[in-house]
Amino acid sequence: MGKVLKLFYTLDDISKTRIDTQCVELDEKGIKEDKFYAKDLQRSVLITSIQSYEMAQQESIDIPYGSLGENILIDVNPYHLIAGQTLQIGNITLQITQNCTLCKGLASVHTKLPKILKNDRGIFAKVVSGAGEIKVGDRVVLD
Repeated sequence: MGKVLKLFYTLDDISKTRIDTQCVELDEKGIKEDKFYAKDLQRSVLITSIQSYEMAQQESIDIPYGSLGENILIDVNPYHLIAGQTLQIGNITLQITQNCTLCKGLASVHTKLPKILKNDRGIFAKVVSGAGEIKVGDRVVLD
């Protein structure tokens, strides 16, 4: 069991502005404010562990939370979960769909990050039940 540390969404493709917020509203199409809302349900929510940032810090890479593109930053490591497993955050049930693949966007944050976070950048999930808000501090229960 863990908790939500930070929440983010991205406004649009043009500005790519990352919004650090205290709560996000979700439904079966993803995070309502996010630029990816209703686009690819299999990749609608990106969850990252604080451990990813700690791994970067161990390599002297200090990046602000949200830099890995996550929507939800949690204090437990969910990377052992596989596609089909679920986790509960507040009253929302999310189903893991895939590991987050490394992209050139990650290298633009820091050139060493793709190698350091090869299997530890995050996991994608979709909303399978519940609609409503996830808030900073909400409890996270892994399957």
